[in-house]
Amino acid sequence: VKLSAQEEYGLRCLLQVARRPHGQSVTIPEIADAEGVSRHNVARYLGTLRKCGIVDSERGQHGGYTLTREPSSIVVSEVLSALGGPLYDPSFCNHFNGAEETC
Repeated sequence: VKLSAQEEYGLRCLLQVARRPHGQSVTIPEIADAEGVSRHNVARYLGTLRKCGIVDSERGQHGGYTLTREPSSIVVSEVLSALGGPLYDPSFCNHFNGAEETC
């Protein structure tokens, strides 16, 4: 699978959030410094993930980003779809019979 830059960096930002102990938040500057990505782009990626319910944010001195659920329950395809749109055309399953459980 070839990832777009947005998908790759978005996943990397999400991993920074997921690596924190449960309930401990991470800030945009911390992620930007750790990943070598601009703060603007980190904010954009995390904003997208927040709108999709994958991360949550809190403002203020002790604010930052946290996961909305356990890391083990987050599916990579869900994250990639949030960051870059559908992984495949919805009509894909109409053309390939026999794999209904996959679709």
